[in-house]
Amino acid sequence: MVEESHAVPSRHEGDWWTQLYDPLRVFGSKIADFFSPTADAAATDDYYEISMELPGVTEEEIHVEVHDYVLKVTGEKKHEHTETGKTYYFSERVYGAFARSFRLPEDADREKIFAAHKDGILTIKVAKLEPKKQKTRKIEVSKG
Repeated sequence: MVEESHAVPSRHEGDWWTQLYDPLRVFGSKIADFFSPTADAAATDDYYEISMELPGVTEEEIHVEVHDYVLKVTGEKKHEHTETGKTYYFSERVYGAFARSFRLPEDADREKIFAAHKDGILTIKVAKLEPKKQKTRKIEVSKG
C-alpha cells in the first residue's frame, strides 16, 4: 500500500497502481521459476568448504551430487502459502528450482564429501587428498 506521507494518493485495486505493477508481477514469476542461490567457497589445510544460502528449503528438497570433478547442488524452494484479502504490489521472495555447479580442484577427494543443512545454510565439505610424495629418481648420464 502507498503511504500517504509521500504525497501519493492511496489507490484501490483495479486502478493505475495495479496496472503499473502487473507486468512486473509476471516478470517476477518467470524469474522465480529458476534462481541461483548465493554461495561462499573457502579452503583449509584439510578440506574445501562451500556454504550456500537456502532459506526456506528443507533437506529433502536439496540434492548434492558429484560427477568427475564437478559438484552440483540442485533443488526447489516451494511456495505453498496461500493468503486471501491481500493485494501484493511486489514480492521479493524467490521460489522455484535452483542449481549451482562447482568445479573441484584435482586434490579434492571425491569419495569424502559431507553435506549438512542448518538454519537455511547448506555447508558442503570436501576432503583434500593426501599430497603425493614425489620420489626422487637418479638419471644416469651416459657419454655421447
